Amino acid sequence: MSTLISRNVTLADRRTSIRLEPEMWDALTEICAREGRSLHDICAQVDKERDQSGLTAGVRVFILRYFREAATEEGHVLASQRRTDGGGHDGQA
Repeated sequence: MSTLISRNVTLADRRTSIRLEPEMWDALTEICAREGRSLHDICAQVDKERDQSGLTAGVRVFILRYFREAATEEGHVLASQRRTDGGGHDGQA
């Protein structure tokens, strides 16, 4: 059972906190690195685009959608090509 971790994020005009599981923070950190964007920038985007759910739920949905999109057939083909040609596979799909 994982414990929720709370971190502060700064949105466009305010500071707030988000409580996520460690695995969710790891996933969000990976997305930030892949996209070359800050945690605050991505959370601000989620905050702008979410409808009625809270920010934390919006971040969880964002993470899910990001990796689901990355897990398309095209994504699998590209990952397989990296494995077979030795091009930068680091154990992550």
